Amino acid sequence: MKQVVVPVSDGVEEIEAVVVIDILRRAGLEVVVAGVGGTTVTGSHAITLRCDARIEDCDFDAAHAIVLPGGMPGTLRLRESPDVRRALAALFAAGKLVAAVCAAPTVLESCGILEGRRATSHPAHAGEMKRCRYEETAVVEDANVITSRGAGTSIEFAAAVVRYLVGGDVARDVLERIQYRGN
Repeated sequence: MKQVVVPVSDGVEEIEAVVVIDILRRAGLEVVVAGVGGTTVTGSHAITLRCDARIEDCDFDAAHAIVLPGGMPGTLRLRESPDVRRALAALFAAGKLVAAVCAAPTVLESCGILEGRRATSHPAHAGEMKRCRYEETAVVEDANVITSRGAGTSIEFAAAVVRYLVGGDVARDVLERIQYRGN
């Protein structure tokens, strides 16, 4: 079973975290919710999430992907975490999937991962996306990097991650089961 690490911290956008975790688990992926700063985090809308592990205890050699939910100030905490930055660099260098939604693509930007790549983010953070070829579409896929716009694009974003990791048939099946019809 392929493993995906989803780092979360206080101030995470709950929709982006929970939708991604849920869709990936429905697709049969092993999802490790990794707390940055502890094993319990409180999101930007005062919803508490219990994590599976602390980020510093994760085995990133076993991971096939890392997926960053956005939200503020959660994204800033992810960007400041040496463990998150090391994991992003290692997985990206190994050609594994690196994905981020909403404000979190700015973490990829700050790590140099988006250099010359097509990417997107929440429109409020477009000005921070200086090294990429910025697009204003819901989900942007460029080789082993997937980025997305925000809470409202979380299902499409999660489906893109599923397609990348286990194929289009699995993604279509999950979307059908949750009655997602897209735009």
